[in-house]
Amino acid sequence: MSRTPPRLQPRLQVLRLDHAPALLDFERENRAYFAASVPDRGDEYFAHFGERHRALMAEQDAGLCHFHVLVEDGGEVVGRVNLVDVAEGSAELGYRIAEKAAGRGLATAAVREACGLAVTEYGLTSLRAVTTLDNPGSRAVLARTGFVPTGGLQLDGRPGLRFLCDLRTPA
Repeated sequence: MSRTPPRLQPRLQVLRLDHAPALLDFERENRAYFAASVPDRGDEYFAHFGERHRALMAEQDAGLCHFHVLVEDGGEVVGRVNLVDVAEGSAELGYRIAEKAAGRGLATAAVREACGLAVTEYGLTSLRAVTTLDNPGSRAVLARTGFVPTGGLQLDGRPGLRFLCDLRTPA
């Protein structure tokens, strides 16, 4: 009897220059899916992806941001988790998971791992996040990973919430 080997969880990796082709594929394949819940990146993002990727790497090298990709064994990017606007021990969390990988708990696991890295590798003490009210999946991920709502806002013309996670308190 032949058994299919268990599917391995994708690995969270610090974004590198050589991730660019797989990351661009991920963004293109999921553009419409992402645009249903977050503002679209726009055509310019895709037209100048290589330049933008190199600029992000420079920001990461300067310690201003920490970018991560969630990578399957074959090298396919199925998600990303970013910590941006790093200052005074805090950063803003952003994440997205490919449509075909949604519903597997990957966002929660990746955000948890990124929170751990925020403390152990980047010396951060808090993270901020925002999401729209019509994105219950994102709100659930934030709640499961220790984020608490701190107030409302308008995000791309839609009502949303701000969240904060004190990384000194275990989730």
